[in-house]
Amino acid sequence: MPGTVAPHGARLQRVAGPSIRRVSSTELDEQFVTDGLDPRVWVPYYLPHWSSRAESAAALRVHDAQLHLTIPPEHPLWCPDRHPEPLRVSCIQSANRCGPVGSTDGPQAFAEGLTVREEQPTLWGYTPRRGHVEVRMRAVISPRSMFAFWLAGIEDAPGRAGEICVVEVFGDAVRDGSADVGIGVKQLGDPDLVQEFSADPLPVDVSAFHTYAVDWRPDGLTFTVDGEVVRTSAQSPDYPMQLMLGLFDFPAKADPDAEVPVAELFVSHVRGHPLA
Repeated sequence: MPGTVAPHGARLQRVAGPSIRRVSSTELDEQFVTDGLDPRVWVPYYLPHWSSRAESAAALRVHDAQLHLTIPPEHPLWCPDRHPEPLRVSCIQSANRCGPVGSTDGPQAFAEGLTVREEQPTLWGYTPRRGHVEVRMRAVISPRSMFAFWLAGIEDAPGRAGEICVVEVFGDAVRDGSADVGIGVKQLGDPDLVQEFSADPLPVDVSAFHTYAVDWRPDGLTFTVDGEVVRTSAQSPDYPMQLMLGLFDFPAKADPDAEVPVAELFVSHVRGHPLA
């Protein structure tokens, strides 16, 4: 069912059944200056088609010109009957689509034969096909948690399923003044890509703000942290991708004698624009 497109600041009408809301797919300057997430751009759920919107909702606030994601102790497990290990998530994404309930048509499947549990309203909030994309953020994580920012193929056609990982940091790889920062290309369901991802030491304090970015051109990728080039790749996925930004907690890594730590992610901006 087609939906309506609303200009910035306008009230978006509720439509029965799946709807479509579209804004620019090539330009984004998100500074989190409103009272909540812009519903034209962001979905405050993590892959809700495999679970549900209610069960995959992020714990978040938008205040003081920042997005604040958290995973409090009472946060529920994500897909507890499907995911192979216990996982809790607070994540937002810039697009949302899937096929009907019972179908296998859904992005970022984590196991063979997964079927859609809840059909989703289609949203193409920000889905660049090349360009400059960056996030400025800081994290508070423990050895049982991680944070990440990546671009994922929208999987609207077979093979459009690779990922460009701009930053991925596990808490057990954080040291005083440095961290192993995961960056690169993940092949996943794209047969035209090769796996080109690793987590290497960088002199960053992840609890302080840093800008993590990628320049995505037809002839390759250039990854930067605070403007300094840290990795390049000759690969370049040739299809639209959505942004994924979130926190992850792994209860199986818990210290049984410690209180449950609260993972936090503070984001001051997310930007994207075409490259000349």
